[in-house]
Amino acid sequence: MPRANLTVTIPDGIWIGDVTRAHPDATVRILSALTGDEAGVGLAEITAPDLQDVVSDIQDSDSVVELEILQQYQDTVLVQFETTMPLLLFPVQDSGVPLTMPFTIQDGQAEWELTAPQHRLSELGTQLDEFGIPFTVNEIRQHIEPEQLLTERQLRLVSAAVERGYYDTPRECSLTDLAETLELAKSTCSETLHRAEEKIVKQFLEDLDGTTIESPHP
Repeated sequence: MPRANLTVTIPDGIWIGDVTRAHPDATVRILSALTGDEAGVGLAEITAPDLQDVVSDIQDSDSVVELEILQQYQDTVLVQFETTMPLLLFPVQDSGVPLTMPFTIQDGQAEWELTAPQHRLSELGTQLDEFGIPFTVNEIRQHIEPEQLLTERQLRLVSAAVERGYYDTPRECSLTDLAETLELAKSTCSETLHRAEEKIVKQFLEDLDGTTIESPHP
């Protein structure tokens, strides 16, 4: 299943974008968030050298109807907020793409990690465009679970080879030693390992193919 990394630019007039642009040294980590038809609630960790000014600016925002400080230590504060303008969450909700938490917002830009089928990622791009949210796709990588790429026998052999130092430089374990440890014929061990390595290398090169795409927004 594809895994994507996006940089989303928060439009002017959206409180979290305006606040972080006004305080470019501030970092906001959205730990959890939930949106409804008219409002959104979230849990955020804010770190900034001018922390009190950042919190004050959030409280003064017309679209933040509630801000509760849960914990504060040095230059970091944990807050729960409610907003009438959870703009970033609307495209995610409408496209059905699960957003990996936490994600970071700094200087008006959010970094998203997403794992979803290709058609849902395409729909997310459409929704972001419709909401007027510029974005850049930094990377799309086809995520393959090891058990999907290798057979159980191949995975067991490769794992054992790594653990015993077969791939170390200098090599800590010879092919003969590896085969004897796993009670395999040397020829069987060599062939199985070669087939596994072939799959791994080909998948690695396939993942390197053009993955950087930009939205049409400047």
